[in-house]
Amino acid sequence: MKRFYIFILLIFSITAAPVIAKEKVFEPQKHIEYINLEWWKRFEDENLTQNLLKLYENNYDIKNLALKVKENEQLVKMQFANELPTLSLSGDLSRDLRGPMQQYGNMRIPNYSQYNYLLPLTAAYEVDIWGSNRLKTKSVKEQLEIVRQAERATYIALTSDFAADYFNLIKADKFLEVQTELIEAQADIVDKTEDMYEIGLCSINELLSEQKMLTALKEEKNNHLKNQETLLNSLRVYLADANDNIRRNNYEKIVLIKGIPAQYNAEIVSYRPDYMQEESNIKRIGFDVKVAKREFLPKFVIYGQIGLNAYHLDSLFNAASQFFNAGVLPSMDLFSGGRKLALLRYRKFEYEEALNSYQKTILEAIKEINTGLIEYKTAAENYEEALNRLRMQEKIYSLMLDKHKIGASSDLDVLYAKEAFLMVKKEEISDKINTIIAAIGLYKSVGGIDLYKLNDNL
Repeated sequence: MKRFYIFILLIFSITAAPVIAKEKVFEPQKHIEYINLEWWKRFEDENLTQNLLKLYENNYDIKNLALKVKENEQLVKMQFANELPTLSLSGDLSRDLRGPMQQYGNMRIPNYSQYNYLLPLTAAYEVDIWGSNRLKTKSVKEQLEIVRQAERATYIALTSDFAADYFNLIKADKFLEVQTELIEAQADIVDKTEDMYEIGLCSINELLSEQKMLTALKEEKNNHLKNQETLLNSLRVYLADANDNIRRNNYEKIVLIKGIPAQYNAEIVSYRPDYMQEESNIKRIGFDVKVAKREFLPKFVIYGQIGLNAYHLDSLFNAASQFFNAGVLPSMDLFSGGRKLALLRYRKFEYEEALNSYQKTILEAIKEINTGLIEYKTAAENYEEALNRLRMQEKIYSLMLDKHKIGASSDLDVLYAKEAFLMVKKEEISDKINTIIAAIGLYKSVGGIDLYKLNDNL
């Protein structure tokens, strides 16, 4: 009897412990490896690397994704709990009020009332003969893997988009610098044209044309200023800091990475998060189909009870009040209105849909990778052409300066040559940044793998 009381007290202490336990505050685990700093260090830009680390620490999307993974991990634990036995304690206090002249065969019982005290400890376990609960757990684990790959995809997208905006901001900075030089040169041209107009060496149309050009250049500068501020605000959102000044490199210090392989093995698709998500989704639904088939089979639950049952509180803990029962409860639905069959068909249709999505994902992935390769190759070739054009225009400008020194050209000729050089310089800046952004886009399309090492890993 003493052991029985100790057992009951232990059950009370176990069930009460979670209520009084202090809640633990935890920090969701994030994945620094998803940032792939080794790849970003190839740009030799310490500011970019530091900004990406700050994004990793502060970005709210990354924090929410870490929480989403934690949520699904708990779902796995919840489902796994269904594979284990359950133990519950449920007390009951009732009062019976019986009417008069109740009859049991030839025996008649007059009206009466009494209390009933019941304190059972119930254990139950569904014998997973057909493996349904195990399959459900596997299905939830695949859902967890889908969420993990969604997290990795977001890391890749965030870092790639941030880097693209970062380099576009550097381009905007340089554009403003060049645009300021263009405006100064055009202002000098307008001044000299006005002087020529006053002495009758040019027409009013020529003067108006130069003035019109000056206003157009100023308007273009305003657009560059707007673009610069828009990019700054966008980067501040990534870094979750509205007051961040966004430290960045000068355009002259930008390193244009070269030697990226021009083609890749087809297995590159398997690195992409969306491909892995579709694979896990097919496995998940495959488990769900098997579970739906097993719903037609009977279930067996082993149960048992041990506890106390008395009609008077003072006798509740007496030996005579103890009771125990155990048994096996088989159950099978003989008719469910076609629900189980409809569920099975639904799961099969869902599986076919997942297969189609899987095939489409492969095709989309191949298209994106091929498009990324073409865009990078084209951008790199365009940059080389722009660089050659800039060198030629620089020679023209240099020759014009030499001619000006010996009096063979006018100030206007030098200013026009300078403007032409600055215009080509803007094209070179744009093509260089576009080449870097194309490389980033290719990196994103292959699933965030270092482009220089990808073929080595296949």
